[in-house]
Amino acid sequence: MSPQIATEPRKTKTIAHKPTRAHNGRAHDGHEHLSPGERVARGKAARNETPRANHAHWSRPAGRREPAELLEEQAKSRVSELVPIRHGRMLVSPFTFYRGAAYIMAADLASTPTSGLRVQLCGDAHLSNFGGYASPERRMVFDVNDFDETAPGPWEWDVKRLAASFEVLGRYRGFSEGDRRRAILAAVESYREAMLRFAEMRDLDVWYAHMDIQELVLELERQSKNKLAKGLERNIAKAQTKNSLKAFAKLTHLVDGQPRILADPPLVVPIADLMPPDKAQTAARTIRGNLQKYSMTLSEDHRALFEHFRYQDLARKVVGVGSVGTRAWIVLMLGRDDRDPLFLQVKEAEKSVLEPFAGKSVYPNHGERVVEGQRLMQSVSDIFLGWLRATGIDGVKRDFYVRQLWDQKASADTEAITIKGVVPYARMCGSTLARAHARTGDRIAIAAYLGMGSTFDKAIADFSGAYADQNQADYDSFRAAVKSGRLQAKRGL
Repeated sequence: MSPQIATEPRKTKTIAHKPTRAHNGRAHDGHEHLSPGERVARGKAARNETPRANHAHWSRPAGRREPAELLEEQAKSRVSELVPIRHGRMLVSPFTFYRGAAYIMAADLASTPTSGLRVQLCGDAHLSNFGGYASPERRMVFDVNDFDETAPGPWEWDVKRLAASFEVLGRYRGFSEGDRRRAILAAVESYREAMLRFAEMRDLDVWYAHMDIQELVLELERQSKNKLAKGLERNIAKAQTKNSLKAFAKLTHLVDGQPRILADPPLVVPIADLMPPDKAQTAARTIRGNLQKYSMTLSEDHRALFEHFRYQDLARKVVGVGSVGTRAWIVLMLGRDDRDPLFLQVKEAEKSVLEPFAGKSVYPNHGERVVEGQRLMQSVSDIFLGWLRATGIDGVKRDFYVRQLWDQKASADTEAITIKGVVPYARMCGSTLARAHARTGDRIAIAAYLGMGSTFDKAIADFSGAYADQNQADYDSFRAAVKSGRLQAKRGL
Protein backbone atom coordinates (compact mmCIF):
# COMPACT_ATOMS: atom_id res chain seq x y z
CA MET A 1 0.00 0.00 0.00
CA SER A 2 1.26 3.47 -0.86
CA PRO A 3 1.78 5.90 2.02
CA GLN A 4 -0.95 8.34 3.00
CA ILE A 5 -0.80 11.54 4.98
CA ALA A 6 -2.22 11.28 8.44
CA THR A 7 -4.20 14.50 8.55
CA GLU A 8 -7.88 14.58 7.65
CA PRO A 9 -8.43 16.98 4.75
CA ARG A 10 -11.05 19.67 4.69
CA LYS A 11 -13.29 19.62 1.67
CA THR A 12 -13.20 23.01 -0.02
CA LYS A 13 -16.27 25.13 0.38
CA THR A 14 -17.44 26.49 -2.95
CA ILE A 15 -19.98 29.16 -3.76
CA ALA A 16 -23.13 27.64 -5.20
CA HIS A 17 -24.05 29.03 -8.59
CA LYS A 18 -27.14 28.25 -10.57
CA PRO A 19 -25.95 26.64 -13.83
CA THR A 20 -26.49 28.85 -16.84
CA ARG A 21 -26.41 28.13 -20.53
CA ALA A 22 -23.80 30.22 -22.24
CA HIS A 23 -23.60 30.99 -25.96
CA ASN A 24 -21.64 27.76 -26.47
CA GLY A 25 -24.24 25.73 -24.54
CA ARG A 26 -22.08 24.61 -21.65
CA ALA A 27 -22.82 24.95 -17.95
CA HIS A 28 -20.37 27.18 -16.13
CA ASP A 29 -20.07 29.72 -13.34
CA GLY A 30 -19.77 32.72 -15.65
CA HIS A 31 -16.68 34.42 -17.06
CA GLU A 32 -15.56 37.31 -14.90
CA HIS A 33 -12.76 38.38 -17.28
CA LEU A 34 -10.25 38.75 -14.47
CA SER A 35 -6.69 39.80 -15.22
CA PRO A 36 -4.00 37.09 -15.32
CA GLY A 37 -2.70 38.38 -11.99
CA GLU A 38 -6.13 38.08 -10.39
CA ARG A 39 -6.48 34.55 -11.76
CA VAL A 40 -3.08 33.59 -10.32
CA ALA A 41 -4.24 34.97 -6.97
CA ARG A 42 -7.40 32.87 -7.21
CA GLY A 43 -5.33 29.73 -7.72
CA LYS A 44 -3.01 30.51 -4.84
CA ALA A 45 -5.97 31.26 -2.57
CA ALA A 46 -7.42 27.87 -3.48
CA ARG A 47 -4.10 26.29 -2.57
CA ASN A 48 -4.27 27.89 0.87
CA GLU A 49 -7.84 26.69 1.34
CA THR A 50 -7.10 23.16 0.12
CA PRO A 51 -3.37 22.35 0.40
CA ARG A 52 -2.11 20.19 -2.44
CA ALA A 53 -0.84 17.52 -0.05
CA ASN A 54 -4.42 16.90 1.06
CA HIS A 55 -5.16 15.19 -2.24
CA ALA A 56 -3.11 12.21 -1.06
CA HIS A 57 -5.82 11.19 1.34
CA TRP A 58 -8.31 8.43 0.71
CA SER A 59 -10.41 6.61 3.26
CA ARG A 60 -13.72 4.82 2.91
CA PRO A 61 -16.51 7.35 3.71
CA ALA A 62 -19.00 6.51 6.42
CA GLY A 63 -22.15 4.99 4.95
CA ARG A 64 -20.45 4.09 1.66
CA ARG A 65 -22.74 1.95 -0.48
CA GLU A 66 -21.57 -1.49 -1.59
CA PRO A 67 -20.51 -1.96 -5.23
CA ALA A 68 -23.25 -4.55 -5.85
CA GLU A 69 -25.89 -2.05 -4.74
CA LEU A 70 -24.65 0.62 -7.14
CA LEU A 71 -24.40 -1.85 -10.02
CA GLU A 72 -27.93 -3.05 -9.31
CA GLU A 73 -29.12 0.56 -9.40
CA GLN A 74 -27.53 1.09 -12.82
CA ALA A 75 -28.95 -2.20 -14.12
CA LYS A 76 -32.54 -1.04 -13.60
CA SER A 77 -32.46 1.16 -16.71
CA ARG A 78 -30.49 -1.27 -18.89
CA VAL A 79 -31.39 -4.15 -21.19
CA SER A 80 -31.80 -6.92 -18.64
CA GLU A 81 -30.43 -9.76 -20.79
CA LEU A 82 -27.25 -7.77 -21.49
CA VAL A 83 -26.43 -6.83 -17.88
CA PRO A 84 -24.79 -10.23 -17.16
CA ILE A 85 -22.42 -9.57 -20.10
CA ARG A 86 -21.41 -6.31 -18.46
CA HIS A 87 -20.74 -8.09 -15.18
CA GLY A 88 -18.83 -10.83 -17.00
CA ARG A 89 -16.54 -8.26 -18.62
CA MET A 90 -15.99 -6.48 -15.30
CA LEU A 91 -15.16 -9.82 -13.70
CA VAL A 92 -12.11 -10.41 -15.92
CA SER A 93 -9.70 -8.42 -13.72
CA PRO A 94 -9.52 -5.57 -11.19
CA PHE A 95 -8.73 -3.29 -14.15
CA THR A 96 -11.82 -4.23 -16.17
CA PHE A 97 -13.83 -3.83 -12.97
CA TYR A 98 -12.33 -0.35 -12.57
CA ARG A 99 -13.34 0.48 -16.15
CA GLY A 100 -16.95 -0.40 -15.36
CA ALA A 101 -16.96 1.28 -11.95
CA ALA A 102 -17.21 4.95 -12.97
CA TYR A 103 -20.34 5.41 -10.86
CA ILE A 104 -18.68 3.85 -7.83
CA MET A 105 -15.65 6.12 -8.12
CA ALA A 106 -17.76 9.22 -8.82
CA ALA A 107 -19.52 8.66 -5.49
CA ASP A 108 -16.11 8.27 -3.83
CA LEU A 109 -14.57 11.35 -5.46
CA ALA A 110 -17.43 13.46 -4.14
CA SER A 111 -15.99 12.96 -0.65
CA THR A 112 -12.45 14.06 -1.59
CA PRO A 113 -10.98 17.58 -1.30
CA THR A 114 -11.14 19.94 -4.27
CA SER A 115 -9.77 23.37 -5.10
CA GLY A 116 -13.20 24.70 -6.11
CA LEU A 117 -12.02 25.27 -9.71
CA ARG A 118 -14.29 23.64 -12.28
CA VAL A 119 -13.84 22.49 -15.87
CA GLN A 120 -15.71 20.36 -18.38
CA LEU A 121 -14.90 16.84 -17.19
CA CYS A 122 -14.57 13.67 -19.22
CA GLY A 123 -16.14 11.97 -16.21
CA ASP A 124 -14.48 8.62 -16.94
CA ALA A 125 -10.89 9.55 -17.73
CA HIS A 126 -9.21 6.17 -17.25
CA LEU A 127 -6.27 5.32 -19.49
CA SER A 128 -8.28 3.22 -21.97
CA ASN A 129 -10.51 6.19 -22.76
CA PHE A 130 -7.65 7.98 -24.51
CA GLY A 131 -6.51 7.09 -28.00
CA GLY A 132 -6.02 7.98 -31.62
CA TYR A 133 -8.56 8.72 -34.32
CA ALA A 134 -8.71 10.47 -37.67
CA SER A 135 -9.39 14.19 -37.85
CA PRO A 136 -11.67 15.49 -40.62
CA GLU A 137 -8.45 16.24 -42.52
CA ARG A 138 -7.56 12.52 -42.16
CA ARG A 139 -4.61 13.10 -39.85
CA MET A 140 -4.26 10.90 -36.77
CA VAL A 141 -4.64 12.80 -33.51
CA PHE A 142 -4.49 11.65 -29.91
CA ASP A 143 -7.21 12.78 -27.53
CA VAL A 144 -9.80 11.82 -24.93
CA ASN A 145 -12.29 9.63 -26.78
CA ASP A 146 -15.13 8.67 -24.43
CA PHE A 147 -17.65 11.20 -23.15
CA ASP A 148 -20.66 9.25 -21.91
CA GLU A 149 -20.19 10.77 -18.43
CA THR A 150 -19.04 14.26 -19.40
CA ALA A 151 -20.23 17.11 -17.17
CA PRO A 152 -18.82 20.24 -15.50
CA GLY A 153 -17.07 19.51 -12.22
CA PRO A 154 -13.80 19.69 -10.23
CA TRP A 155 -10.79 19.13 -12.48
CA GLU A 156 -9.16 16.94 -9.81
CA TRP A 157 -11.76 14.20 -10.37
CA ASP A 158 -10.53 13.46 -13.90
CA VAL A 159 -6.89 13.58 -12.79
CA LYS A 160 -7.51 11.11 -9.96
CA ARG A 161 -9.48 8.72 -12.18
CA LEU A 162 -6.67 8.77 -14.76
CA ALA A 163 -3.84 8.38 -12.26
CA ALA A 164 -5.48 5.56 -10.32
CA SER A 165 -6.10 3.67 -13.57
CA PHE A 166 -2.34 3.38 -14.09
CA GLU A 167 -1.92 1.98 -10.58
CA VAL A 168 -4.76 -0.54 -11.05
CA LEU A 169 -3.48 -1.64 -14.47
CA GLY A 170 0.11 -1.83 -13.21
CA ARG A 171 -0.87 -4.13 -10.36
CA TYR A 172 -2.83 -6.36 -12.72
CA ARG A 173 0.11 -6.52 -15.15
CA GLY A 174 2.63 -7.24 -12.39
CA PHE A 175 4.61 -3.99 -12.67
CA SER A 176 6.73 -3.21 -9.62
CA GLU A 177 5.58 -0.63 -7.09
CA GLY A 178 8.37 1.70 -8.23
CA ASP A 179 7.42 1.36 -11.90
CA ARG A 180 3.75 1.95 -11.14
CA ARG A 181 4.56 5.10 -9.20
CA ARG A 182 6.85 6.27 -12.02
CA ALA A 183 3.99 5.95 -14.52
CA ILE A 184 1.56 7.85 -12.28
CA LEU A 185 4.08 10.62 -11.59
CA ALA A 186 4.70 10.88 -15.34
CA ALA A 187 0.97 11.34 -16.01
CA VAL A 188 0.43 13.94 -13.29
CA GLU A 189 3.68 15.80 -13.92
CA SER A 190 2.78 15.99 -17.61
CA TYR A 191 -0.66 17.35 -16.71
CA ARG A 192 0.86 19.97 -14.40
CA GLU A 193 3.60 21.04 -16.84
CA ALA A 194 1.15 21.23 -19.73
CA MET A 195 -1.24 23.35 -17.67
CA LEU A 196 1.62 25.70 -16.84
CA ARG A 197 2.34 26.03 -20.59
CA PHE A 198 -1.31 26.60 -21.42
CA ALA A 199 -1.51 29.28 -18.73
CA GLU A 200 1.06 31.31 -20.70
CA MET A 201 -0.65 30.84 -24.07
CA ARG A 202 -3.20 32.99 -25.85
CA ASP A 203 -6.78 31.75 -25.71
CA LEU A 204 -6.87 31.00 -29.44
CA ASP A 205 -3.62 29.05 -29.26
CA VAL A 206 -5.01 26.90 -26.45
CA TRP A 207 -8.12 26.18 -28.51
CA TYR A 208 -6.09 25.20 -31.60
CA ALA A 209 -3.64 23.01 -29.67
CA HIS A 210 -3.72 19.30 -30.49
CA MET A 211 -1.49 16.23 -30.40
CA ASP A 212 -0.64 14.96 -33.88
CA ILE A 213 0.46 11.33 -33.62
CA GLN A 214 2.79 11.54 -36.63
CA GLU A 215 4.63 14.40 -34.93
CA LEU A 216 4.92 12.21 -31.83
CA VAL A 217 6.56 9.48 -33.93
CA LEU A 218 9.13 11.99 -35.20
CA GLU A 219 9.79 13.18 -31.64
CA LEU A 220 10.39 9.62 -30.44
CA GLU A 221 12.81 9.09 -33.32
CA ARG A 222 14.66 12.30 -32.38
CA GLN A 223 14.94 10.99 -28.82
CA SER A 224 16.44 7.74 -30.16
CA LYS A 225 13.41 5.79 -28.96
CA ASN A 226 13.09 4.04 -32.29
CA LYS A 227 11.49 0.89 -30.89
CA LEU A 228 8.63 2.90 -29.40
CA ALA A 229 8.34 4.94 -32.60
CA LYS A 230 8.11 1.81 -34.77
CA GLY A 231 5.50 0.30 -32.45
CA LEU A 232 3.46 3.50 -32.66
CA GLU A 233 3.76 3.51 -36.45
CA ARG A 234 2.44 -0.07 -36.58
CA ASN A 235 -0.54 0.94 -34.43
CA ILE A 236 -1.21 3.92 -36.70
CA ALA A 237 -1.11 1.73 -39.80
CA LYS A 238 -3.51 -0.75 -38.20
CA ALA A 239 -5.87 2.02 -37.08
CA GLN A 240 -5.97 3.54 -40.56
CA THR A 241 -7.59 0.34 -41.84
CA LYS A 242 -10.43 0.68 -39.30
CA ASN A 243 -13.09 2.52 -41.22
CA SER A 244 -16.54 1.99 -42.66
CA LEU A 245 -15.13 -0.19 -45.45
CA LYS A 246 -13.48 -2.50 -42.91
CA ALA A 247 -16.68 -2.58 -40.85
CA PHE A 248 -18.66 -3.32 -44.01
CA ALA A 249 -16.43 -6.30 -44.84
CA LYS A 250 -16.52 -7.65 -41.29
CA LEU A 251 -20.07 -6.92 -40.18
CA THR A 252 -22.23 -7.49 -43.28
CA HIS A 253 -23.29 -10.23 -45.69
CA LEU A 254 -25.64 -10.40 -48.66
CA VAL A 255 -29.28 -11.35 -48.19
CA ASP A 256 -31.26 -11.59 -51.44
CA GLY A 257 -28.53 -9.53 -53.06
CA GLN A 258 -28.73 -6.75 -50.46
CA PRO A 259 -26.08 -5.93 -47.82
CA ARG A 260 -27.36 -6.72 -44.33
CA ILE A 261 -25.71 -6.65 -40.91
CA LEU A 262 -24.49 -10.09 -39.93
CA ALA A 263 -26.00 -11.56 -36.76
CA ASP A 264 -23.64 -12.53 -33.94
CA PRO A 265 -25.95 -12.90 -30.94
CA PRO A 266 -25.96 -11.71 -28.26
CA LEU A 267 -23.28 -9.18 -29.26
CA VAL A 268 -24.81 -8.17 -32.61
CA VAL A 269 -28.54 -8.68 -33.23
CA PRO A 270 -30.14 -7.23 -36.42
CA ILE A 271 -33.45 -5.42 -36.04
CA ALA A 272 -35.12 -8.15 -38.12
CA ASP A 273 -34.25 -10.66 -35.39
CA LEU A 274 -35.65 -8.51 -32.60
CA MET A 275 -39.23 -8.26 -33.88
CA PRO A 276 -41.70 -9.83 -36.31
CA PRO A 277 -41.32 -8.91 -40.04
CA ASP A 278 -44.35 -6.59 -40.14
CA LYS A 279 -43.13 -4.64 -37.14
CA ALA A 280 -39.60 -4.54 -38.58
CA GLN A 281 -40.93 -2.80 -41.70
CA THR A 282 -42.73 -0.23 -39.56
CA ALA A 283 -39.58 0.22 -37.51
CA ALA A 284 -37.57 0.91 -40.68
CA ARG A 285 -39.83 3.87 -41.51
CA THR A 286 -39.45 5.16 -37.96
CA ILE A 287 -35.69 4.80 -38.14
CA ARG A 288 -35.53 6.89 -41.32
CA GLY A 289 -37.50 9.60 -39.55
CA ASN A 290 -35.17 9.47 -36.56
CA LEU A 291 -32.13 9.76 -38.83
CA GLN A 292 -33.68 12.85 -40.36
CA LYS A 293 -34.12 14.34 -36.87
CA TYR A 294 -30.54 13.48 -36.00
CA SER A 295 -29.26 15.15 -39.19
CA MET A 296 -30.71 18.46 -37.99
CA THR A 297 -28.12 18.49 -35.18
CA LEU A 298 -25.27 18.44 -37.73
CA SER A 299 -23.75 21.54 -39.26
CA GLU A 300 -25.25 22.39 -42.63
CA ASP A 301 -22.26 21.17 -44.65
CA HIS A 302 -22.12 17.85 -42.81
CA ARG A 303 -25.87 17.48 -43.14
CA ALA A 304 -25.53 17.94 -46.90
CA LEU A 305 -22.99 15.12 -46.95
CA PHE A 306 -25.16 12.88 -44.78
CA GLU A 307 -28.10 13.32 -47.14
CA HIS A 308 -26.11 11.48 -49.83
CA PHE A 309 -26.52 8.28 -47.79
CA ARG A 310 -29.63 6.10 -47.50
CA TYR A 311 -30.65 3.83 -44.68
CA GLN A 312 -29.98 0.11 -45.23
CA ASP A 313 -30.04 -1.82 -41.94
CA LEU A 314 -29.90 -1.58 -38.14
CA ALA A 315 -28.63 -3.89 -35.39
CA ARG A 316 -28.20 -3.81 -31.63
CA LYS A 317 -24.53 -4.07 -30.67
CA VAL A 318 -22.84 -4.65 -27.32
CA VAL A 319 -19.96 -2.20 -26.82
CA GLY A 320 -17.37 -1.45 -24.15
CA VAL A 321 -17.41 -2.53 -20.51
CA GLY A 322 -19.25 0.04 -18.42
CA SER A 323 -21.64 0.82 -21.28
CA VAL A 324 -22.88 -2.75 -21.72
CA GLY A 325 -26.61 -2.93 -21.17
CA THR A 326 -27.31 0.59 -22.37
CA ARG A 327 -28.96 0.58 -25.78
CA ALA A 328 -26.37 0.79 -28.52
CA TRP A 329 -27.16 0.36 -32.20
CA ILE A 330 -25.18 0.30 -35.42
CA VAL A 331 -26.73 1.73 -38.57
CA LEU A 332 -25.62 0.74 -42.06
CA MET A 333 -25.99 3.54 -44.59
CA LEU A 334 -25.11 3.33 -48.30
CA GLY A 335 -23.94 6.17 -50.56
CA ARG A 336 -23.40 6.20 -54.31
CA ASP A 337 -23.67 2.41 -54.49
CA ASP A 338 -23.38 -0.76 -52.39
CA ARG A 339 -19.63 -0.29 -52.13
CA ASP A 340 -19.92 3.11 -50.45
CA PRO A 341 -20.88 2.34 -46.83
CA LEU A 342 -21.19 4.54 -43.78
CA PHE A 343 -21.54 2.86 -40.39
CA LEU A 344 -22.94 4.94 -37.56
CA GLN A 345 -23.12 4.06 -33.89
CA VAL A 346 -26.24 5.26 -32.08
CA LYS A 347 -25.60 5.01 -28.37
CA GLU A 348 -27.97 5.63 -25.48
CA ALA A 349 -27.07 8.58 -23.27
CA GLU A 350 -28.31 8.40 -19.69
CA LYS A 351 -27.60 10.99 -17.03
CA SER A 352 -23.92 11.28 -16.19
CA VAL A 353 -22.66 9.32 -13.17
CA LEU A 354 -21.35 12.70 -11.98
CA GLU A 355 -24.78 14.32 -11.89
CA PRO A 356 -25.75 13.33 -8.32
CA PHE A 357 -22.48 14.82 -7.08
CA ALA A 358 -21.55 17.65 -9.48
CA GLY A 359 -25.00 19.02 -10.36
CA LYS A 360 -27.83 18.42 -12.78
CA SER A 361 -27.11 18.85 -16.48
CA VAL A 362 -28.46 21.97 -18.16
CA TYR A 363 -29.20 19.99 -21.31
CA PRO A 364 -32.71 18.60 -21.78
CA ASN A 365 -31.23 15.80 -23.91
CA HIS A 366 -28.36 13.73 -22.53
CA GLY A 367 -27.23 12.97 -26.08
CA GLU A 368 -26.71 16.69 -26.54
CA ARG A 369 -24.85 16.77 -23.19
CA VAL A 370 -22.42 14.14 -24.50
CA VAL A 371 -21.95 15.82 -27.88
CA GLU A 372 -21.40 19.32 -26.51
CA GLY A 373 -19.03 18.01 -23.84
CA GLN A 374 -17.05 16.20 -26.50
CA ARG A 375 -16.86 19.26 -28.71
CA LEU A 376 -15.66 21.33 -25.76
CA MET A 377 -12.91 18.91 -24.76
CA GLN A 378 -11.63 17.44 -28.03
CA SER A 379 -9.31 19.32 -30.37
CA VAL A 380 -11.27 17.94 -33.36
CA SER A 381 -14.41 15.81 -33.43
CA ASP A 382 -16.25 13.41 -35.70
CA ILE A 383 -18.07 15.24 -38.51
CA PHE A 384 -21.14 13.02 -37.91
CA LEU A 385 -21.34 13.70 -34.17
CA GLY A 386 -24.95 14.50 -33.27
CA TRP A 387 -27.88 13.53 -31.06
CA LEU A 388 -31.57 12.68 -31.01
CA ARG A 389 -34.44 11.52 -28.82
CA ALA A 390 -36.14 8.39 -30.12
CA THR A 391 -38.78 5.90 -29.08
CA GLY A 392 -37.32 2.42 -28.70
CA ILE A 393 -38.76 -0.93 -29.70
CA ASP A 394 -40.16 -1.12 -26.15
CA GLY A 395 -42.11 2.10 -26.65
CA VAL A 396 -39.94 4.17 -24.28
CA LYS A 397 -38.39 7.48 -25.34
CA ARG A 398 -34.67 7.74 -24.72
CA ASP A 399 -31.76 10.05 -25.53
CA PHE A 400 -28.99 8.99 -27.90
CA TYR A 401 -25.84 10.39 -29.43
CA VAL A 402 -24.51 9.41 -32.84
CA ARG A 403 -21.01 9.07 -34.26
CA GLN A 404 -19.17 6.98 -36.82
CA LEU A 405 -18.66 3.39 -35.68
CA TRP A 406 -15.04 3.10 -36.79
CA ASP A 407 -13.04 6.10 -37.90
CA GLN A 408 -9.43 4.97 -37.69
CA LYS A 409 -9.72 4.60 -33.93
CA ALA A 410 -6.83 3.19 -31.89
CA SER A 411 -6.29 2.66 -28.17
CA ALA A 412 -3.62 1.24 -25.89
CA ASP A 413 -3.37 -2.56 -25.74
CA THR A 414 -3.48 -2.94 -21.97
CA GLU A 415 -2.66 -6.65 -22.18
CA ALA A 416 0.57 -6.04 -24.10
CA ILE A 417 1.87 -2.62 -23.03
CA THR A 418 5.21 -2.73 -21.20
CA ILE A 419 6.49 -0.39 -18.53
CA LYS A 420 8.78 1.19 -21.17
CA GLY A 421 5.69 1.99 -23.18
CA VAL A 422 3.34 2.88 -20.34
CA VAL A 423 5.43 5.81 -19.05
CA PRO A 424 5.41 7.81 -22.33
CA TYR A 425 1.76 6.84 -22.78
CA ALA A 426 1.02 8.20 -19.30
CA ARG A 427 2.68 11.47 -20.28
CA MET A 428 0.55 11.65 -23.43
CA CYS A 429 -2.63 11.11 -21.42
CA GLY A 430 -1.67 13.69 -18.79
CA SER A 431 -0.86 16.49 -21.22
CA THR A 432 -3.93 15.67 -23.34
CA LEU A 433 -6.20 15.88 -20.30
CA ALA A 434 -4.64 19.22 -19.35
CA ARG A 435 -5.33 20.59 -22.82
CA ALA A 436 -8.95 19.44 -22.62
CA HIS A 437 -9.38 21.08 -19.20
CA ALA A 438 -7.57 24.26 -20.27
CA ARG A 439 -10.17 24.84 -22.98
CA THR A 440 -13.06 25.19 -20.53
CA GLY A 441 -11.63 26.02 -17.11
CA ASP A 442 -9.49 28.78 -15.61
CA ARG A 443 -6.15 27.36 -16.73
CA ILE A 444 -4.22 30.20 -15.12
CA ALA A 445 -5.79 29.60 -11.71
CA ILE A 446 -5.31 25.82 -12.02
CA ALA A 447 -1.67 26.29 -13.01
CA ALA A 448 -1.12 28.61 -10.05
CA TYR A 449 -2.74 26.05 -7.77
CA LEU A 450 -0.51 23.26 -9.08
CA GLY A 451 2.69 25.30 -8.94
CA MET A 452 6.17 24.41 -10.17
CA GLY A 453 7.01 21.68 -7.67
CA SER A 454 5.99 18.05 -7.38
CA THR A 455 3.82 18.30 -4.25
CA PHE A 456 0.59 17.66 -6.13
CA ASP A 457 2.15 14.90 -8.27
CA LYS A 458 3.26 12.96 -5.21
CA ALA A 459 -0.08 13.46 -3.47
CA ILE A 460 -1.96 12.00 -6.44
CA ALA A 461 0.46 9.06 -6.59
CA ASP A 462 -0.28 8.36 -2.92
CA PHE A 463 -4.02 8.66 -3.55
CA SER A 464 -3.74 6.25 -6.48
CA GLY A 465 -2.12 3.58 -4.36
CA ALA A 466 -4.74 3.95 -1.64
CA TYR A 467 -7.62 3.98 -4.10
CA ALA A 468 -6.27 0.91 -5.91
CA ASP A 469 -6.55 -0.89 -2.57
CA GLN A 470 -10.19 0.23 -2.42
CA ASN A 471 -10.75 -0.93 -6.00
CA GLN A 472 -9.31 -4.35 -5.14
CA ALA A 473 -11.61 -4.62 -2.13
CA ASP A 474 -14.57 -3.61 -4.30
CA TYR A 475 -13.57 -6.16 -6.94
CA ASP A 476 -13.41 -8.87 -4.31
CA SER A 477 -16.83 -7.81 -3.03
CA PHE A 478 -18.17 -7.84 -6.59
CA ARG A 479 -16.80 -11.34 -7.18
CA ALA A 480 -18.45 -12.52 -3.98
CA ALA A 481 -21.79 -11.04 -5.13
CA VAL A 482 -21.48 -12.97 -8.39
CA LYS A 483 -20.50 -16.17 -6.60
CA SER A 484 -23.47 -15.88 -4.24
CA GLY A 485 -25.86 -15.37 -7.15
CA ARG A 486 -26.82 -11.82 -6.18
CA LEU A 487 -25.36 -10.58 -9.48
CA GLN A 488 -25.48 -12.61 -12.69
CA ALA A 489 -22.41 -12.72 -14.95
CA LYS A 490 -21.74 -14.22 -18.37
CA ARG A 491 -18.05 -14.71 -19.05
CA GLY A 492 -16.24 -14.75 -22.37
CA LEU A 493 -18.55 -12.37 -24.26
